[in-house]
Amino acid sequence: MPANNIQDRAMGAIMGAFIGDALGLGPHWYYDLNELRRDYGDWIDGYTDPKPDRYHAGCKAGQLSQAGFILALTLRSLVECGGYNEDDFCRRMDEELFPLLDGTPVSGPGGYTSQSIREAWRRRVQQKLPWGQTGSHADTTEAIERTLVIAVRYAFQPDQLAAAITNNTMLTQSDHTVVSMTVAYGAVLALLVQGHTLDAGLSGKLMELVKDGKLPFHAVTRGDLRPPRLGDPDPSRAGRFASPDALLTPSYMAAAVTDSEIQIEPAWKVSIVYGMPCAIYHQLPAAYYLAARFHNDFESAVLHAINGGGQNQARAILTGALTGAQTGLSGIPQRFFDGLEEGAGLLKLAEELASKVREL
Repeated sequence: MPANNIQDRAMGAIMGAFIGDALGLGPHWYYDLNELRRDYGDWIDGYTDPKPDRYHAGCKAGQLSQAGFILALTLRSLVECGGYNEDDFCRRMDEELFPLLDGTPVSGPGGYTSQSIREAWRRRVQQKLPWGQTGSHADTTEAIERTLVIAVRYAFQPDQLAAAITNNTMLTQSDHTVVSMTVAYGAVLALLVQGHTLDAGLSGKLMELVKDGKLPFHAVTRGDLRPPRLGDPDPSRAGRFASPDALLTPSYMAAAVTDSEIQIEPAWKVSIVYGMPCAIYHQLPAAYYLAARFHNDFESAVLHAINGGGQNQARAILTGALTGAQTGLSGIPQRFFDGLEEGAGLLKLAEELASKVREL
């Protein structure tokens, strides 16, 4: 694929995530859809102010939440270091984020601090523990929301991608199932940056990387998930993660899109099918479904993510990155850039990181 197309997709993934974050700022965490419609109408189609008594109160339409703040912090680190440098990332968290927090949920940039970040703050600031002893068992997508730029940076280097995302995730989330699903999302995003489509065949391509020892997932099956033969030894390259199932999820969601007997209408109701809550096992299936269904329609993908309620901000970040990687930056409507606060600076950082993405 020509380098300019790769960079367009890389920038689309990064900016798609920032746009998804900002879209979620106003209508974040409405679990009562009637209340969401009462406050924002039947269809949210752009950036909105948070209501005074809701999450992110005091912020304005087009601003980033704390997830976006941390994503930008991670992006700057990658750009200035040329790649993932854990010491630099941790220094930035210590110096740029943690002084702005107090350990309570309603605090810090964006007006709200997520569970895993609160716990990391307590262990790092109050308990004076070193990085590496700061991870908790939060089962959410906060690590994906920042490591997606690591996935973009190492889109053609799956082994480095997996190692960097694993190490960064463990700084705030230590559950190995959560880590494996976070790495799997990064591997999916990397293939989309390369130019693949989120379809029923994508998981097969990921499994080939497992068989080649480039992704650290344990798999005993042969090609096309056929069973091992009698006497076959345990794989010589047994992976860090117990199974490759997190790599299989996206293609099942993509298959549901093309199955005429499966209908989710309107598409925002995917949040009801897979669940509105924050946990990673609710968020990923919905994001994969929307990114497969609207693989060439960025606007529809992110707006259906937002209008589904619940943890719609994380859903829109994940969906925005996956879909932006497929449409490219050039496929994202200009109006989403026009309303994004500090969008020009974020776009410049995205361009700088995208320039480092090279096909090997």
